[in-house]
Amino acid sequence: MGNASDTALFVSTISKELDFLMGTLYSIFCVLSLLGNGILMLVAYRKRLSLKPAEFFIINLSISDLGMTLSLFPLAIPSAFAHKWLFDEITCQFYAMCGVLFGLCSLTNLTALSSICCLKVSFPNYGNKFSSSHACVLVVAVWCYASVFAISPLTQWGHYGPEPYGTACCIDWHAPNHQLSALSYIVCLFLFCYALPCTIIFLSYTFILLTVRGSRRAVQQHVSSQTKTTNAHSLIVKLSVAVCIGFLGAWSPYAIVAMWAAFGDATIVPPAAFALAATFAKSSTIYNPMVYLLCKPNFRKCLCRDTSTFRNRICRGSPRPEQKDPFGSISQPSQRNNKEMSISYGQPESPVACLHCAENGAPCQTGTTSQRSACILTGSTYGEVTVSQLSANLQADFL
Repeated sequence: MGNASDTALFVSTISKELDFLMGTLYSIFCVLSLLGNGILMLVAYRKRLSLKPAEFFIINLSISDLGMTLSLFPLAIPSAFAHKWLFDEITCQFYAMCGVLFGLCSLTNLTALSSICCLKVSFPNYGNKFSSSHACVLVVAVWCYASVFAISPLTQWGHYGPEPYGTACCIDWHAPNHQLSALSYIVCLFLFCYALPCTIIFLSYTFILLTVRGSRRAVQQHVSSQTKTTNAHSLIVKLSVAVCIGFLGAWSPYAIVAMWAAFGDATIVPPAAFALAATFAKSSTIYNPMVYLLCKPNFRKCLCRDTSTFRNRICRGSPRPEQKDPFGSISQPSQRNNKEMSISYGQPESPVACLHCAENGAPCQTGTTSQRSACILTGSTYGEVTVSQLSANLQADFL
């Protein structure tokens, strides 16, 4: 297993090779999660005025994933490479609490999202009344629900302790074997934070599937009146299903192993099983941004537009130097709009005869005092007026 320092709070119980693999995977997950969720948050901020109520839960899921990434990976990665837990008991408690808080928040958030999608599709009379203010209230309720189970072990209902593989902390899954309070906490955690959310998610998308297949009229009531709104929401449903499948697929192995240790003989559960299950669970932080950034058109379009703008700014470099005309005025081609204006000073600016002389058929009187005139071009029509005939503001602009 490798030698560990005697000062370590607890040491790894798996091989150094597996620890190194976990540390490498955690590093990859950390980078991908920071990039993906960070970009998703930036895109959501740029389109914040046009966010739909269901998209509030997408953003909340991204916040939860970022919280898990920033609180767990900086502690888990060095500990995995060091083959021991590098921090103290208080940090262990903090690590475990953050893991439970953000993990439960993500699952509860997906549960709320699936319920809203079900209301929108299967019960449109109620779902169409769901507004942004309702979404904000529900997001706060999600965090409160997760906080109850995350803080409880700190108040002696349940316990936090080292993971069986020795380089991280979580709920003490061995405690139910000899403590009744810990057993009751694990039972409530399993029922209300895994079985119930999974059941609601399954039933919600089952209702959606039955509605779409069994009642064309119900679907058209949801989607026909406003095609854009319907198509957008229909896509949110599909993407939500994908995120739920990915999240539950990532966390289910850990839930199975944890229940095995809590309600069975904890001594026969291999530490490597916990280690691999924990690695799968932490990969859940990268699914949400991958699905929505790659598959949601309005998020992808906003991202492509921002990327193109940023690239153009880099390629453009420093702005072109301003060019001065022979009379000392500054000409900036970029400021030309649909209406172009030019000023002549009584003398032709090119070998072509001036407009006034060309129209009258008379040669230019170069000997006379030059009179400044403004030639205003609009589309294919143009006219020439003297500067004195212009308003004061326009004179200032021309001169």
